[in-house]
Amino acid sequence: MHNHWGGSLEINTADPTNEDEKSRNLDWDKASFAHQRYHGNLDETQQSWLLGPEQNKKKKKYVDLGCIVCSRTALKWTIWSIVIAFFVIGLPIIIAKSLPKHKHRPPPPDNYTAALHKALLFFNAQKSGKLPKNNGIPWRRDSGLQDGSDESELKNGLVGGYYDAGDNTKFHFPMSFAMTMLSWSVIEYEHKYRAIGEYDHVRDLIKWGTDYLLLTFNSSATKIDKIYSQVGGSQNGSRTPDDHYCWQRPEDMDYTRRTQTATSGPELAGEMAAAMAAASIVFRDNPSYSKKLSRGAETVFDFARDRGKRTPYCRGNPYIEPYYNSTGYFDEYMWGAAWLFYATGNNSYFALATNPGIPRNARAFRTIPDLSVLSWDNKLPAAMLILTRIRLFLSPGYPYEDMLKSYHNATELTMCSYLQTYNVFNWTRGEMIQLNHGTAQNLQYVANAAFLASIFADYLNATGIPGWNCGPRFYSISVLKDFATSQMNYILGANPMNMSYVVGFGSKYPRHVHHRGASIPNNKIRYSCTGGWQWRDTRTPNPNTISGAMVGGPDRFDNFKDVRANYSYTEPTIAGNAGLVAALVSLTSSGGVGVDKNTIFSAVPPMHPATPPPPAPWRP
Repeated sequence: MHNHWGGSLEINTADPTNEDEKSRNLDWDKASFAHQRYHGNLDETQQSWLLGPEQNKKKKKYVDLGCIVCSRTALKWTIWSIVIAFFVIGLPIIIAKSLPKHKHRPPPPDNYTAALHKALLFFNAQKSGKLPKNNGIPWRRDSGLQDGSDESELKNGLVGGYYDAGDNTKFHFPMSFAMTMLSWSVIEYEHKYRAIGEYDHVRDLIKWGTDYLLLTFNSSATKIDKIYSQVGGSQNGSRTPDDHYCWQRPEDMDYTRRTQTATSGPELAGEMAAAMAAASIVFRDNPSYSKKLSRGAETVFDFARDRGKRTPYCRGNPYIEPYYNSTGYFDEYMWGAAWLFYATGNNSYFALATNPGIPRNARAFRTIPDLSVLSWDNKLPAAMLILTRIRLFLSPGYPYEDMLKSYHNATELTMCSYLQTYNVFNWTRGEMIQLNHGTAQNLQYVANAAFLASIFADYLNATGIPGWNCGPRFYSISVLKDFATSQMNYILGANPMNMSYVVGFGSKYPRHVHHRGASIPNNKIRYSCTGGWQWRDTRTPNPNTISGAMVGGPDRFDNFKDVRANYSYTEPTIAGNAGLVAALVSLTSSGGVGVDKNTIFSAVPPMHPATPPPPAPWRP
């Protein structure tokens, strides 16, 4: 008898041992079963007990792509992902690329950049000699081509250089200072000049000046006994045709222009050395010219240091002393030595600049207000500042640290003196600092002070120093920048007269500039020495705009008289404009902020503090 599962209902009387064996044989896992099915040991009933009923499974569908075989579902999802990515990412890119491109205009230059473009043009208008075709001043032509011909030893004459101001004299002392200032500004702010497209221009201006300075002494010699200190000039009250008595364009000069010679002159030679040394750093990419400048600088500095040649270059000379009289030369020793150290890396110049005798004779630490005013005559605040730079950036330590720290302290006191709160200098009601005791032509000193404050702030910022102290009070870097910007803004028109004192900048500026070339029409008519007086005395504005010229400026009451005959108000100078250029480039935001930290140190070897001397032996 059988049940419906297929098993027998009969009682099995077999041996129990056989039953146990049978039970063990049925206790197989599926893997063992799989093995056994190939040997046919199990019938269908046994297989059903072990595997259970069959389940219906769907077969996966695959797509053969030739090199690979993949699931049809995976292929479908991949294709849809690509399509979605195309519409979300690819299509917008294609549309954007196909649209016409609109270039964004660069931001307009700030006021300082706009003024700087013009301030540099003033030097083009002041060039003497054979002018390049791209000089850019349509009313200027070749002039002074016979300069230096009265000196038989000058084979190539003294053609070139710059006219000093509104007259046609070439004063080599302030001309050298102007070249030093321009070079200093390029060394520190080359990136800004490049950003505004003026780098090549300002280098050309410097080279025009240094090429000329190389003519004023025997630059091929290692030792010299004289320097040509001036071309042209005049004597006060003279009625002899000369650069002051006559009112003529430089192109029309027909009077005698005497060459002045200095057989001594430490201040002239010291400033010339500074100018050529600084320029040699500017032209470091032209090794032969740079070397020529640095060698020339060393030659004239040796002349300056000669103990037998320390009489002021201008003493007793009526063509120089009333105009560019020097009041001392130890500031030029410090200034020239510092620049020669930067240019050559010769440690003897650094040792001289930090020799205690130099600041002592220069009265550097006496806190005399006038000595904190940078000018063509007084280089002391600038010299101490560039030596402070060495302390801030290089920290040379012993044996220089004590003197450098003193220079640093003196520099901080100079900056304190510029702050109105300390009343070191008077200020006008219109907030202009009076650095020349309320006398005429103050703006040149104001521009120089603005530059010193601005660049000192940049030095501090570059070395991570947040400010400086005036006694117990701490001031942040922003105070220095605020002083500099306030004074430059005054010059550019933020003053009670609402007048820009830089010609061509803004809508209101001086129209009667005391300048011979600018005041005489460009009409190809040659005017005689006195025939040009009509243009000096006329009340009509100058027919030629001498763009970028910074005039003498207002008086101590903020008043300004735009009168050509009054040179105190309306005459520009190259020394004043050099300070203007330096201040403007330090403040412009074009090209970024801050100074070039390293270029000035290109020739300076690594500086490691020397071992201090042992202490003196103990004595009971």
